[in-house]
Formats: sequence, structure tokens, C-alpha cells
Amino acid sequence: MRALTLGPEGTYSHRATRAVADEVAFTESVAAIVEGVSTGEYDRGVVPIENSIEGSVTESLDALADRNVAVVQEIVTPIRHALLAQEKAFDTVASHAQALAQCRDYLDREYPDATLEAVASTARGVERAREDAGVAGIGHPNNADGDLRVLAEDIQDRTSNATRFVVLAAEAERTEAGGKTSLVVYPNQNYPGLLLDLLEPFADQDINLSRVESRPSGERLGDYVFHIDIEAGLYEDRTDRALAAIEDIAVDGWVRVLGSYDTEHVLY
Repeated sequence: MRALTLGPEGTYSHRATRAVADEVAFTESVAAIVEGVSTGEYDRGVVPIENSIEGSVTESLDALADRNVAVVQEIVTPIRHALLAQEKAFDTVASHAQALAQCRDYLDREYPDATLEAVASTARGVERAREDAGVAGIGHPNNADGDLRVLAEDIQDRTSNATRFVVLAAEAERTEAGGKTSLVVYPNQNYPGLLLDLLEPFADQDINLSRVESRPSGERLGDYVFHIDIEAGLYEDRTDRALAAIEDIAVDGWVRVLGSYDTEHVLY
């Protein structure tokens, strides 16, 4: 099975992908991952969707709203950040924007004068540190090798730091089995109480919402797409009833059901 995820080799996405595929290819764009799966070029794609400190990964949400793919699995993994550099003295810290934000307290306290440089991935930041002695990277401690050493471990602001990844497949592989379901709703309208109308069908069917988030539709200012995760499977009658009500509300827009899936916790 061929899978595509964020690279280069050594990213947290790469580590999560190894739980579902032996053959892993890399890109530096979430949109490219979703596109690669939707066209059938890759069997699976793995993208980060939410971090316990910094919240949702908006690039992933927007890409899922733009393409027809299925979510077939969720992977939750703890994130252990280390500061990696050739020397103790450096003037720049390079990493993914999410990693920099997750270590904000540590960096402000220990390296208040360092320049923070956002790059495409944690692994790309580690590469920068390997190439330039004036740069430190933030990444998994196992990325240290050769001249690159670990200056500090577990520098994330909270020890409970964890990231949710979703495993993508072609739309035809969408399944109704699983304890969670993700959907994207574009009502294409706006009126007082719209959000309440979208959420009430789930409460009426005793379905717990594990995440609700709005993203700009890109059509016009103040127009939104809603990303909803529920703790129920598509195989359940109560889910069918709730979705029927949602589709009635979004009759002028659309509802994209990404599928039902189970969660795997991966430690590394």
C-alpha cells in the first residue's frame, strides 16, 4: 500500500503514516496529499487534523472541504519535541509553525533573542539545523544523528501534547463502520440561529459532538463551511436521522460525509 504524507522523512506525519503503510512518499503540501488520494495516485494519505495545544490544522480542514475523499482511520500520537542543533550557540530556531507555537513558553524563556523561522515541516527545520550551525531545529529526539545533538527534550508547553491525524482513502472506500464520523457542511445561507439549527439534530438523536469548527468558504465575507465530528457511526439509525435533518437545512449548499472510522493510539 502506497501512502503520501508530509515530508521529508522524519516528520511526525511520517511516524504516524508508518502505522498504516510500509511504502511512504513525501510532499510538503496537505493539498497535494488530498489530491494524490482523490485521483487514485496513492492508496492512502495521512494529514494532521488537530493538536491538543494549538487546535485544528486549518490547511487540512480546507483541503478536505475541496476534494472528495474518505476518512477511514484516525491516529492519535503524543508529540515529543526536542531542540536539536550542532552547537549550544545559535541565533535561529527553524521548525513548522505549529511546533514553534507548541514550544512558545520554552523558547520565550530560554531563547528570547532567537529568530523563529517557520518552515514546511519539523523535519525541514531539522535539515536546516544539520546544514547550518547557526540554526536549531525542533523535532522528535530520534532525528538527532551525526553532528546534530539533542540540547533539550520535551520542550513542548504541555506534557499532554498530542496530535490527531486522519488516514485518507478514495471516496469509494468510505465505510459506515466505526465509532466516529466526520462531515463537512456548507449551508450556503446565513440567518440568526443557523448554527443552532445545524447542531440540534445531533442533540435530538443523543449524539455527542467531539468537534465543531467553522472555516471561511471563500465565496464571500461572512460565509462559512462547518467541520463536524460526531461520536456515532454511519451504520446507526440515529446518525441517518440526524444527517437527513442536516441535509434539509443545507438544501441550497452541500453536505460531504467523509466516513466513519475508529481511532488507533500510536506511541513512538
